[in-house]
Amino acid sequence: MRIIDTHSHLYEPEFDDDRDLCICRAADAGVDTLLMPDIDSASRPRMLAAARRYPGRCLPMAGLHPTSVNDNPRWREELAEVERLLDSPPGGIRFVGVGETGLDLYWSQDFRDEQVEAFRAQCRMALQRDLPVVIHSRNADSLMADIVGEFRGSGLRGIFHAFAGDETLYRTLRGCGDFLFGIGGVSTYKKAAIAAALPAMELDDLVLETDCPYLTPVPFRGRRNESSYVTYVCRCVAELKGLDEAAVAAATTANALRMFALT
Repeated sequence: MRIIDTHSHLYEPEFDDDRDLCICRAADAGVDTLLMPDIDSASRPRMLAAARRYPGRCLPMAGLHPTSVNDNPRWREELAEVERLLDSPPGGIRFVGVGETGLDLYWSQDFRDEQVEAFRAQCRMALQRDLPVVIHSRNADSLMADIVGEFRGSGLRGIFHAFAGDETLYRTLRGCGDFLFGIGGVSTYKKAAIAAALPAMELDDLVLETDCPYLTPVPFRGRRNESSYVTYVCRCVAELKGLDEAAVAAATTANALRMFALT
């Protein structure tokens, strides 16, 4: 059974003591590919180092996280650097997507306009280069849906990362184009909206993710997350949808391969 973790921050310092072991545990669990979203210029060297250390297994993206726009006078320079990287990747590196980008108004509303500008810019970068965009949304679902809706019919495609919305939001976003929904550890939490929505979501619309080291699934909630734990998300999705676990793994892996143009 093969599973792709479509959202892993394995390059973060939380894994400095046992990164190789985490990669091995993931492989033992059938998780042979980890897609690594970018955050900003501060964390990017670690991401690129992981991509070089685990070629073909840890695949990087280029982008600017919305919270890295906040209170950052250089955010437009950071965006320009993302565009330069996409056009001229460092030796041996292939960027498989743009992101993670999006909107995060949880911590502050003060940088809403800047985040919106950065989000739109990265959607255009992805569209111009025929790459998927990975979208983060926190406390901003309505605004995010409006902006994505602006690109309806353009060919923009991507993933709504850590999707935790209800069935209504799912159907709204599904109508915006070729988008998949990243299902992670939140789906295993009691009373989570996404757990209630999953039975109505089409399997062909889903991919699996961890967002490690964050959003750890039950039964490890409260500890550091890691990519091998995506198998617990797979099991949860299968149970909620009344499907065989292997069928969920096969379908979500195929969805990820198609979206990111992988083999």
